[in-house]
Amino acid sequence: YFFCRRLASVQAQTYSSTIPSHADIPKVAKLGKRKASEEHLRPQKKVMPDLTADDMDVDSTSVVTSKLKNGDIDESLYSRQLYVLGHEAMKRMSSSHVLIAGLRGLGVEIAGVKSLTLFDPAPTAISDLSSQFFLHPEDVGKPRAFATAPKLAELNAYTPVSVHHSQSLTEELEQLRRYQVIVLTGIPIDDQVTISQFCHHHGIFLVIADVFGLFGFVFTDFGEQFVVNDPTGENPLSGIVADISSDGLVSALDETRHGLEDGDFVTFTEVQGMEGLNNSNPRKITVKGPYTFSIGSVSSLGQYKRGGLYTQVKEPKRIDFQSLTRQLQDPTLSISDFAKFDRPLQLHIGFQALHRFKKIHRGDLPRPHHDGDASEVFKLARAVAIELTTEVELDENLVRELSYGARGDLSPMAAFFGGLAAQEVLKAISGKFYPIVQWLYFDSLESLPVSVNRSEEMCRPLNTRYDGQIAVFGREFQDKLANANQFLVGAGAIGCEMLKNWAMIGLATGPKGKISIADMDQIEKSNLNRQFLFRPKDVGKLKSDCAAEAVQAMNPDLRGKIVTLRDRVGPDTEHVYNELFWQGLDGVTNALDNVDARQYVDRRCVFFRKPLVDSGTLGTKGNIQVVLPFLTESYSSSQDPPEQSFPQCTLRSFPNKIEHTIAWAKEKFHQYFVGPPETVNLYLSQPNYIEHTLKQAGNEIPTLESIRDFLVTEKPLTFDDCIVWARQQFEREYNNAIQQLLYNFPKDCTTSSGAPFWSGPKRAPDPLEFDATNSTHLSFVIAAAHLHAFNYGIRFISNVPDGHYIRVMETMIIPEFSPNPAIKIKADDNEPDENATLAESNFDDNKELKQIVSSLPSPKSLPGFKLAPVEFEKDDDSNFHIDFITAASNLRAQNYAIAEADRHQTKFIAGKIIPAIATTTALVTGLVVLELYKIIDGKSDIEQYKNGFVNLALPFFGFSEPVASPKGKYVGKKGEVTIDKIWDRFEVEDITLEQFLKEFEEKGLNVMMLSSGVSLLYASFYRPNKVKDRMNLKLSQLVETISKKPIPDHQKNVIFEMTVEDQAENADERDVEVPYVMVKLRR
Repeated sequence: YFFCRRLASVQAQTYSSTIPSHADIPKVAKLGKRKASEEHLRPQKKVMPDLTADDMDVDSTSVVTSKLKNGDIDESLYSRQLYVLGHEAMKRMSSSHVLIAGLRGLGVEIAGVKSLTLFDPAPTAISDLSSQFFLHPEDVGKPRAFATAPKLAELNAYTPVSVHHSQSLTEELEQLRRYQVIVLTGIPIDDQVTISQFCHHHGIFLVIADVFGLFGFVFTDFGEQFVVNDPTGENPLSGIVADISSDGLVSALDETRHGLEDGDFVTFTEVQGMEGLNNSNPRKITVKGPYTFSIGSVSSLGQYKRGGLYTQVKEPKRIDFQSLTRQLQDPTLSISDFAKFDRPLQLHIGFQALHRFKKIHRGDLPRPHHDGDASEVFKLARAVAIELTTEVELDENLVRELSYGARGDLSPMAAFFGGLAAQEVLKAISGKFYPIVQWLYFDSLESLPVSVNRSEEMCRPLNTRYDGQIAVFGREFQDKLANANQFLVGAGAIGCEMLKNWAMIGLATGPKGKISIADMDQIEKSNLNRQFLFRPKDVGKLKSDCAAEAVQAMNPDLRGKIVTLRDRVGPDTEHVYNELFWQGLDGVTNALDNVDARQYVDRRCVFFRKPLVDSGTLGTKGNIQVVLPFLTESYSSSQDPPEQSFPQCTLRSFPNKIEHTIAWAKEKFHQYFVGPPETVNLYLSQPNYIEHTLKQAGNEIPTLESIRDFLVTEKPLTFDDCIVWARQQFEREYNNAIQQLLYNFPKDCTTSSGAPFWSGPKRAPDPLEFDATNSTHLSFVIAAAHLHAFNYGIRFISNVPDGHYIRVMETMIIPEFSPNPAIKIKADDNEPDENATLAESNFDDNKELKQIVSSLPSPKSLPGFKLAPVEFEKDDDSNFHIDFITAASNLRAQNYAIAEADRHQTKFIAGKIIPAIATTTALVTGLVVLELYKIIDGKSDIEQYKNGFVNLALPFFGFSEPVASPKGKYVGKKGEVTIDKIWDRFEVEDITLEQFLKEFEEKGLNVMMLSSGVSLLYASFYRPNKVKDRMNLKLSQLVETISKKPIPDHQKNVIFEMTVEDQAENADERDVEVPYVMVKLRR
């Protein structure tokens, strides 16, 4: 059922009744590790007032209908998903018709298809509420499809939802021909076979998925000769050629790893000496090393001279799928967990045994934890095993556990397989990413509790919404879940999915239960396609408030159990998230999108010794990490590689790829519209600003010139003045600067070794002549003029016609440019900046400085005047921010003959957008909750926990036990002492320094230095008279005295660091690393 949240639209047809997207529905409001972003640097957002559709840019029904007819993609809604799938795949999705059969906990997680039809005539049962989050107690007894459709339709206005009218899909198979994809869940195996044969014969893509307790599977059949256009979804690799030998050995420039694999194809451009390679057919490569690859003999193409670029070409791959009938007998199995290599085939047999049991018992699955039923299932499994073409040894305990939990319906398992199966539907429709071939089984037996008793009596249904979970774990464990106190940090995509899962499993619904949610962000339109707790009416509201309201509507047992917190979790809010807050928690779950914030939460969890589950997504990739006190390393124990940065001389003078020109354009955005206005405002508001600036050697002239330009020489009075300014910037950047560069380094310039200067990564540029008929040229002027006008608060008429810009520019006189011989340009970042040296040599010559200062208006003459710096916002398509960066970057690319990037790609790179798709989010969240079961159970065996990495595009699953926390040791008076380097610490009362030193001396540790923060409090080498005054001070007094700062009232402890020597016999080994010290303050 989980798929259904992302499938959406349908046309009214003979066999279906359409549920309009604007149906009356009860008010139910609904991220490998990610790299650090700038999110944590934002100031706290203000709460916006409630807004109507007229106030916000939210499409009306008529607009939606118009866009659907035109086949347009709403980039403001689907922007993050577009960066995963691409426009072509999204367009294919928007014209597809999908049928989902079976609407219990497992369903559909797809967005943006043209037609979504639901089939499930079975009546809703109270146990369905264990994982079917769109159903409510009042829906019990209603057909699941009809109860679900109107609520599902609310998710996506672009995808109306309908119901397939029939009691059985096999009654009229011809009805199925109108669907491109059919997804079956909870369907009897005989019907699966019948439908599979029909689909295989008629070219209909089929996905089958089922979950039984802690076990599940996905099966795919996309027919014979299915074409995968892009198996990985990764951007094509490219690089600069350093050399090509006559036998075809290609070397990458500067020993840059090419990243290619055997069998990849590449094309070449700009090769000199072997021109026959340029733009020829793709060549298959053989990897010879990390920096070299072979393309076969090229001796007939002449002698390589220099230059050249290689680019990977994605070649389509064909897959022949077999029908379900053949695959049941001889399965093609994918591996989901390499530690369970023998499981898939056993589960393949076990699932068929369950279907046989169900058929024998008139549709009933084995009873929860019923030994007799489990014995019968095992007997049936042995019979199935005999019929297979492959011999297999069955693990009776495994099959019995499958039987025990067969009636179980667990939300995290439904989330995992919902996301997985939904991704397979996307693959079938789009031809993008490599599909599962053809079975994938997964289980999480490790999640079974060991702290409570499981028996037939304890797992018996109670006629409650949690019966699906009680069937697997028992009543006692359900009580444990209900009385947990959990902290969720972040209420975005992962946070929404997490809260939904928590609501379904009944987390914190008991008398002692509590959920705290922290998120300071407001809901934006782009959030709606993957943060499913939110609706268009919620745009502008706080995420934490709307998310809490939504899950309380899903599960009313949570009312009064959720606390929403609007403060960012960080060092500046430790008075809010204080010791009492942290000490009351049972565990923490991160749902954050930047590394700095995650590391901070991790440090707090280590300090307060709380378990943490961290997760993140990046497109089709996802990861989870479990952090357990005294068992595992922490999140911060491993570091991500730093974000890519570019040498400044490359950006300023020698770009060779579009990423360089986009980074340069973003710098120009700041130099034009952010930095100077901020500087002007400082000049106008801060007394003695000029005197302060003059002390900043080497920077005073540019700073003062910037103030002069913005207040005097280039200050606009009208919007037309802004157009003139923008046109001047074009000339300065794309003509004059390039002429100056070519004056310094002519195209025939050579290096000291005689090699051509313009070779390898250095591309010789050409100046641009402004052409008003060139759309990129004009776009630059339009965007720059609007942003300059914004700086000055100049009003302008919206939708100024292009002709007006042209007429204004035609009146301008552009002076001829003459290169300046005094200007020096660095050819390499290692060279000294001669321009800076020249500026420093003139520092004592105040004539020019005084001349600039005298031209500036006095701040007193401009009372109340201030400029408006532009705050970069990538998701507002009307603010000209991305328009400017796109035009500025592409003009720079034209200078250097670099392939340009469209607005969509530029926004992705300049905005540092993290691609996201709901399928990965759902799957990763399911894995997190499976680990949460273990934490709440209190498992202490590290081998039972799983860190995981997934890539749904490949598909790949990698699970491993967490890395154990590192251990250390020191020699005390009673012998060797083992310590945990992450989780251990010394705790002392607020005693005097003298008492402190004696206490550790008794442990066999001689304190050599003691510090707190940046304050050194004690050192063994201090003079006696310096130490004497400190000995009788309490440690808290000592900190306040030395730091000259009071300890905040909310702080209940102070952290001390110390270096010590232990009692080791060898003096050289006495300097040992020991944990920090926590001094407890009695307040």
